[in-house]
Amino acid sequence: MAKNHTRYIFSIGELKRKDNSIVLKNQKGNFYLPVEETRELYCLNEVSFNTKFLDFVAKAGIIIHFFNYHGYYSGTFYPKENLVSGELTVRQVNAYMNHRLVVAKAIVQAIAQNLYDVLYHYYRHDKKFLKTTLDFLKKEPAKFLGKELNINQIMFVEGQIWAKFYESFKHFLPEDFVMNKRVKRPPDNPMNALIGFGNTILYTKTISAIYQTHLNQTISFLHEPREARFSLSLDISEAFKPIIVFKTIFDLVNRSQLQVTKHFDKKLNYSLLNEAGKKIFIDALETRLNTTFIHPKLKRKVSYKHCIKLDAYKLIKFITEGKDFMPFLLKEKF
Repeated sequence: MAKNHTRYIFSIGELKRKDNSIVLKNQKGNFYLPVEETRELYCLNEVSFNTKFLDFVAKAGIIIHFFNYHGYYSGTFYPKENLVSGELTVRQVNAYMNHRLVVAKAIVQAIAQNLYDVLYHYYRHDKKFLKTTLDFLKKEPAKFLGKELNINQIMFVEGQIWAKFYESFKHFLPEDFVMNKRVKRPPDNPMNALIGFGNTILYTKTISAIYQTHLNQTISFLHEPREARFSLSLDISEAFKPIIVFKTIFDLVNRSQLQVTKHFDKKLNYSLLNEAGKKIFIDALETRLNTTFIHPKLKRKVSYKHCIKLDAYKLIKFITEGKDFMPFLLKEKF
């Protein structure tokens, strides 16, 4: 996947510096990763390294995301932030204190709109049972978000949107992938496993995108700012979940490219992807992230991945210039 400078490591091994290259040493030998062609490393198994290696990748501006053997996100190695601006951080805090609800409402409205557009594709293909869900997504969120709400009420509206969306799966997905409820960690069925893993990959992609801006990762608007996590990445990634994660899942499942008996761990009640499943899912996610279209305002080709960074810039415009903030909408593509 050199074209997008993202490398995934699935095997147990050791990461080292060799001249101006990253070397992965595993049972099969040494594999070289040129630094100039690498911006993100995903370690999806146990890897070892030393501080000399970390210093090398930090100077190269490479971000490393770590997952454990079961596919759970462990954390991110984040090089020193060269772009963080003290002035923007002060303004970001001020926006949080005075305009948090405006941004939070915009994020939730974007979630509803993008879920609507993703589901409408199936409705057009003779899935008329989706009409109730589509009517809800089109009318109810906007009705409630137009009122004066506190942050807990806004998050309640978001929860209702996702619950209604999950209920619709039975109308267009194979029975093996229909779930009764969203269960995060640990997931309890194949669909929860896909959602959890996909959302985490998107979250880490958003971390990498925000790293390239002047925004402070810890000051968020919809999610509560907390220590020990990049909550702004949770905010920015929300509107992209329907477009990136769920569209990818639906395509793979409905085309039988992911199957329960072949691509999930039987020993864990099929509630986690096996290595073959992870590779298929990641490849499809990367393909979707790098899909390009003509941006209606920029008048040039952009990828969905680049749109994540553009949303970060939109937020900066809101913070510094008071310009309206609306996350990326799928309908903008057309």
